[in-house]
Amino acid sequence: MNKTYSFDEFMNIIRRLRSKDGCPWDREQSHESLKQCLLEECYEVIEAINNEDSQNLCEELGDILLQVAMHSVIAEEENRFTISDVISEESEKMISRHPHVFGDVEAKSSEEVLRNWEDIKSKEREDITPEKELLKVPKALPANIRAEKVQKKALKFGIEFGSKEDVVKETAQRLENLSKAVELGEKTLIFDEFGSLFFHMIKLSLVLQINAENSLTNATNKFINRLIDVLSTNKGNGYSLCAITSTEHDALWK
Repeated sequence: MNKTYSFDEFMNIIRRLRSKDGCPWDREQSHESLKQCLLEECYEVIEAINNEDSQNLCEELGDILLQVAMHSVIAEEENRFTISDVISEESEKMISRHPHVFGDVEAKSSEEVLRNWEDIKSKEREDITPEKELLKVPKALPANIRAEKVQKKALKFGIEFGSKEDVVKETAQRLENLSKAVELGEKTLIFDEFGSLFFHMIKLSLVLQINAENSLTNATNKFINRLIDVLSTNKGNGYSLCAITSTEHDALWK
């Protein structure tokens, strides 16, 4: 890195890319066309964090910043808002939601901070009913995260989940329902029952206080490692899994 650029210089680079004498590809982009890019960049940041790779994290955070800048410049061109509006709105939000830092409220623990945060958000949304709050959970979220957010809101509204044992039984019942649907061979019913089982697995993760995303990631990583081991032992067969033993096959799915 030969030069240090200021934030204003960075924004002007993006504006230049979007200008008439700029880049044809960048000029063609819209909020809609950039959605997938933004999503992928977020996952790449998470991957860098998981890998504890500071250099890669720096690069990927830059890519996120690029996305924020692109969306802001597109809006600026349409006279809707600017990057300054984005920064100002977020700054005001952070100040108003941290009265223990910028005001007279005291908060000696993270739990108190979160309680204050929820109280402030509730006051900001006094006109939002539980129905509206549920509908505000973004449909674009990954299905498992959306299911978790909706069920957490249900808990907040006073819905009882029951004991761990109760939820385990409910989940087992959903699996049985899916098995019956498979026996019947009804695709629509199988689709519905599979979704119901998945939804109850998220409910079970909340009751057991397990992060479902991390748990599934851990299981996937274990499977990858086991599969690599099996493939490595079958190099002589051209990595063909046709030659693996039944014991090796069963070990893959443990």
